Amino acid sequence: MSDTKKEAKPISRRRFGALLAATGAAVPAFAAQQQNPPQTQQPPPRPVNEAPAQQAPPSSRQMPPEPAPFDDPLQFARSDVALRAKPFAMTQVRLLPGSVYYDAQEWNRGYMSRLTADRLLYNFRANAGLPVGSAQPLGGWEQPANDQRSSELRGHFTGHFLSASALLYASTGDSQAKSKAEYMVAELAKCQEKLGGKYLSAFPISFWDRLAAGERVWAPFYTIHKIAAGLFDMYSLADNKQALQVLQGMAAWADEWTGSKSDEHMQRVLRTEYGGIAETLYNLAAAANDDRWARTGDRYQKRIFINPLALRRDELRGLHVNTHVPQVIAAARRYEISGDMRFHDVADFFFYEVSSARSYVTTGTSNGESWQVGPRRLAAELPRSISTAECCCSYNMLKLARKLYSWNPDPAYFDYYERSLLNMRIGTIQPKTGYTQYYLSLTPGAWKTFNSEDQSFWCCTGSGVEEYAKLNDSIYWYDAEGLYVNLFVPSELNWTEKGLRLRQETKFPEAQSTLLTITAAKPQTLSIRLRVPGWLKTAPAVKLNGKVLDASAAPGSYLTIRRTWNGGDKLEMQLPMHLYAEAMPDDRQMQAFLYGPLVLAADLGNEGLTPKHVVGTNTPAIQRAGGRGGTPRPDAPPPLPGIEMPALKASSADPESFIKPAGKPLTFTATGQQKDLTLVPINTLFDRRYSVYFKVS
Repeated sequence: MSDTKKEAKPISRRRFGALLAATGAAVPAFAAQQQNPPQTQQPPPRPVNEAPAQQAPPSSRQMPPEPAPFDDPLQFARSDVALRAKPFAMTQVRLLPGSVYYDAQEWNRGYMSRLTADRLLYNFRANAGLPVGSAQPLGGWEQPANDQRSSELRGHFTGHFLSASALLYASTGDSQAKSKAEYMVAELAKCQEKLGGKYLSAFPISFWDRLAAGERVWAPFYTIHKIAAGLFDMYSLADNKQALQVLQGMAAWADEWTGSKSDEHMQRVLRTEYGGIAETLYNLAAAANDDRWARTGDRYQKRIFINPLALRRDELRGLHVNTHVPQVIAAARRYEISGDMRFHDVADFFFYEVSSARSYVTTGTSNGESWQVGPRRLAAELPRSISTAECCCSYNMLKLARKLYSWNPDPAYFDYYERSLLNMRIGTIQPKTGYTQYYLSLTPGAWKTFNSEDQSFWCCTGSGVEEYAKLNDSIYWYDAEGLYVNLFVPSELNWTEKGLRLRQETKFPEAQSTLLTITAAKPQTLSIRLRVPGWLKTAPAVKLNGKVLDASAAPGSYLTIRRTWNGGDKLEMQLPMHLYAEAMPDDRQMQAFLYGPLVLAADLGNEGLTPKHVVGTNTPAIQRAGGRGGTPRPDAPPPLPGIEMPALKASSADPESFIKPAGKPLTFTATGQQKDLTLVPINTLFDRRYSVYFKVS
């Protein structure tokens, strides 16, 4: 007996904006299917520059100005929000061999295993005055204090590494990764004790005097956040009680340092990059059931940033992107443990605005690490820098998407998530080495560049080792009714509480289907909800135990099957992909092409590219003029000449009329051009120059 239906979770037009990074040909048909938005959603915001609707003349007495949402001092009161959906613990999900996800996990595991604990601890021991032994320091952003090229961010990657180790243990059961991280926690505890029992860092306390005085210093709270987050992850994911003790000491120091400053002084301090330290403090408050840490976290709420967002205004131009996405994640966490709707609105509007108005076709956002123009002016922004789409930003936007989905399990979030995962994440780890990118440049003629073995350690190196240690964390979700299948990834779910196992076998996106097989100790009555991607043209064919179901669901929704499941039951869903175009919102002739969720890129060859172009640099920009990632190495190769954005002649509005399959999987040829172009998924190009955007006429 089964009950098969379309899940009644459609989205509003406002929410649909979060689906795609730019408007495209597929938008009108999909948008027309959305109706009856959930009551928890807010009405669509009025565009920033749009005049308000005509109203009655105001009275002669002028209204006083409306107070900003966060003008008054914050008062914290614990009131946990009930989440509508939860991800399964990573310990309950395992990736299956034979997929790009599993390969990325293993490449990353290999890179992590080559970094020794004593090298990662070098700067902490040196800062605490403890012996460093025979270990050699790391380079790049971890360059030690005794080097003229020393980095003020030293120590940040060690925090990332602790998080990645905890994630790797949870996702694979890797006991060696856990043991190495536990050794690091114990040694960090010794450093903390030598420094007085609270403060823990790889740089001296004098940095904080400079910060308090308003002098130039590079992001000390950003670095402290990475260390604190790594300790929290070791506690919450690897059950390391000592990590919690060290973290509480750090939190006590942060409470005392911030508590000694006036509110006005702290707001000035927050002008210096500080990242998402408030999120870790809110996490600690919930885990330790101690509101003290939440009150400390509240001191990191930057009013000049969150007030416009709470009022649904985009005032993001000029802001450093990856400084602020973690601040929004912190706001989202504040909402979850307090129920304060102001923080809900901050996170909700920010995600909508960035995903719909400030993201390129890959879902990547930022240009030269900032938002340089107004919303929906991406064609104007693109040529301002070749350092587009910082990878850290995508890592953090995915974290934010997961939070918003748990509040409102809308499949559009996972259409966004899937596109970002396939293009911005799977496409930015180098096969075999496990090296990762800083930016995914969208400049025509760009190529992918990756960190070196031990002389880079950019922010994106750190978020990279975390990302590829947790590729199983969002495939399956659950609520009281049953489970959601949100990603098409070869994997196994062990729902221990139900005594149910599910195995997903698929070669998606190379193959256009997925097969789910149920095994259970006893029959279970529950709902299985399959995400029907928004990029599909029509409702997909679905088979239950080999028979086609007489019901399906429209693209951009869930197909819900409620029945008593028995061992051996099989669900198969077809996922037929098609070509479609997405145009820049401010230049309809500047277009990119997708095949399902895959962004296609023109393969422009590898003439002039050498291994030195590809590994150990930042982006192509670093080879021309240096930049935040450091100056070029003395042996850096010469820059390569630029390439104009390719022009395409379209025989019709349907790209399938002039972009044809090339006889190889996921390979296409743009025909009828002065010169035929080969298009392949951008996530398959690693040593080639490419272009994602085209001038189409």
